[in-house]
Amino acid sequence: MKPVLIKGAIAAALSVTLAQAAPAGYFELSQGAVFETGDTVVTGGKRIRLYGLQSCLRGTSYTDRSGTRRDCGEASIAVLAAFIKDTNPVCAPVAEQNDLTFVVCYATVGNQRLDLAMMMITEGYGFATLKADGLPVHAPYAVAEQDARERRRGLWRFSDVKHPAVFLSHAAKNAQRDP
Repeated sequence: MKPVLIKGAIAAALSVTLAQAAPAGYFELSQGAVFETGDTVVTGGKRIRLYGLQSCLRGTSYTDRSGTRRDCGEASIAVLAAFIKDTNPVCAPVAEQNDLTFVVCYATVGNQRLDLAMMMITEGYGFATLKADGLPVHAPYAVAEQDARERRRGLWRFSDVKHPAVFLSHAAKNAQRDP
């Protein structure tokens, strides 16, 4: 696929015509949310996670341009918190697993609705969630992630940033060896 087509597809995926009110079944993502990670928050007593988004893991690090090691997970949290504060997103549940509700959220910026998970990924502070077989949960997120990586957006500008799937894969393999 040509880069121009990919960029056009990303722009189309990000933009949705603005309507007057949130659709039925959506709820506001409260600015009082408690951040567990850059993809999971607790709000209104409920744990929610942005569907298809994998944030940096807390405790993993990258080296900034000044040579200082920084917590990658904290960077993802900071950007998600800023997006929530600045855009007041609304969310709808799409799946539940134990005490976790997966949601899709959109933020209103100007006269556009933007997918909150896509915003995190295109800005380089989130990653496409991968299934056990290594394929993305939501293919457009993987396309956006590749574009952010190629353009060295957000965390991708630092040479030692690793996709969280690398760490999660190693942890899963270790867990299988040591039951």
